[in-house]
Amino acid sequence: MVTQIIVVEDVKRWTYSEIECPVVDIDEYLTSAEYFALKNVQVINLCKDYRYSRVGYYCSLLAEARRHRVIPSVKSMLDLSDKALYSLDAVILDEDVEKAFKKQHVTQGVGEFELRVMFGACQDAAFNGLARKLFEIFPYPLLQINFKSLDKWRITTIRPFALHKLKAEEKAYFSAALSAYLSKRWRTRKQKLPGRYDLAILHDPKDPLPPSNPRALKAFIKAARKLGINAELIERKDYARLAEYDALFIRDTTRISHYTYRFAKRAESEGMVVIDDPSSILRCTNKVYLAELLRANHIATPKSAILGRRDLEATERSIGYPMVLKVPDSAFSQGVFKAESRDEFHAIAERLFESSELILAQEYLYTEYDWRIGVLNRKPIFACQYFMYRKHWQIVKHGSSGAFQEGDAKTWAVAEAPRAVVEIAVKAAGLIGDGLYGVDVKQSDRGVYVIEVNDNPNLDMGVEDRYLGEELFNLVMADFLRRLDGKK
Repeated sequence: MVTQIIVVEDVKRWTYSEIECPVVDIDEYLTSAEYFALKNVQVINLCKDYRYSRVGYYCSLLAEARRHRVIPSVKSMLDLSDKALYSLDAVILDEDVEKAFKKQHVTQGVGEFELRVMFGACQDAAFNGLARKLFEIFPYPLLQINFKSLDKWRITTIRPFALHKLKAEEKAYFSAALSAYLSKRWRTRKQKLPGRYDLAILHDPKDPLPPSNPRALKAFIKAARKLGINAELIERKDYARLAEYDALFIRDTTRISHYTYRFAKRAESEGMVVIDDPSSILRCTNKVYLAELLRANHIATPKSAILGRRDLEATERSIGYPMVLKVPDSAFSQGVFKAESRDEFHAIAERLFESSELILAQEYLYTEYDWRIGVLNRKPIFACQYFMYRKHWQIVKHGSSGAFQEGDAKTWAVAEAPRAVVEIAVKAAGLIGDGLYGVDVKQSDRGVYVIEVNDNPNLDMGVEDRYLGEELFNLVMADFLRRLDGKK
């Protein structure tokens, strides 16, 4: 049986006593062990602010890490935060928009119109069909849609609105819409299928730390050609051409609120095969989500804590020094800091809280190197040791001028790498999906610990391919072929 809970920012202000569903304060949901342990849960997130790194965002992020079903999902939040993304889906509703306005007998002239949708329903009967479709594409509790007419009616903006902004005459309708939603089953959208075999490889030739160096990109194109796949390098400026291809391989540093995520989302919406897929980018780029996901699935990690501004003292007691602090979307050793003392800890944390309401703290485990296990379609394909840069605690040492220096690397046959390291890496990657991942693992006398899972692992010629050679690039392209054949 599904347990349903409503999460709000202040339970004392909840006035809908007629709703037969537990209402939980956001702080309690984020920190209480009771909600961490619950299984088969559906969360209705009614927090006021869903923007990236705000408390409403973290409510959904940690709900997904706990395997709780949540509305709105983090993917929905990010999609709706970027008009370039949601406009792709809004266009397919043009015909439904026109039908709705004809039913309301508003067909011509210049004008503007606002519609509020509550769990897929609205108070204006003429827009009921459109409201349902909007909710299927953008599953949010409360949506405000603005329309404008010149030659015909079009959607101009789609955005969530907060519960406290309901007008007096809307509150009874909201209560009925929420009650109706709570009695329904969870639904997901269907995906369409593509056809031909053309592969786009997205890269940034100006990136100083790309996931694949130029020689590796050429090796991917060569491997694809052997399998009958026409591979072509594309850049950010080629976004409008993306639909010409059947598959997308992102060899660019992925981030949320970044064009790489927009490319992945567009590719997915076109039914293309895509690595990294949007879900993998979403899950891997946020270290807070990863920490909760690994903990929820009993994957060994260094002692960790997700902390807000009020958790500094407790974190200091539970982890101790030295301590590593990470911003949620750090990458390539950037946004990762080591605190040796209380003063450093508080100074670093205060600086990080300026950009995120939650940060990740981990105990510092010194090792001479980190293992990186490459996992593709839930199988290990390479094993590397990345050594710390000399007299530095990280693999990459970043200078204040933007310059960087890297430690050495050694590549092993997967069968020759420590079995425990490979097994825990494959298990951790499987929690993200069946794409291409690089799992960072530390091995010490205390045991084996997962540090993080990367959605776009380095695949450089001269490093990760030192054992397999061109076969490494062949394996990746063969998996694209398998996925394309499966889409037929």
